[in-house]
Amino acid sequence: MAKYKIIHDREECVGDGICATLCPDNWEMAEDGFANPLTVELDDLGCNMDAAENCPTQCIHIIDTSTNKCIVHEDCKYSK
Repeated sequence: MAKYKIIHDREECVGDGICATLCPDNWEMAEDGFANPLTVELDDLGCNMDAAENCPTQCIHIIDTSTNKCIVHEDCKYSK
């Protein structure tokens, strides 16, 4: 089991591309102009933390799978 899980609320994405700019190894801009994560289960966050922290709509959530809590935007609806 991976240490982290990325949840991307695509409906909230505005397509500014900061995630793909800061973390091109895991984020791409789709043909429709919105972001897509390339991997959602990770053992090493790498630049994904920067992408989540700098997203203007806070639509990137990172879950610590050992605690099921968001580690970015702690008030996110995905924390259990």
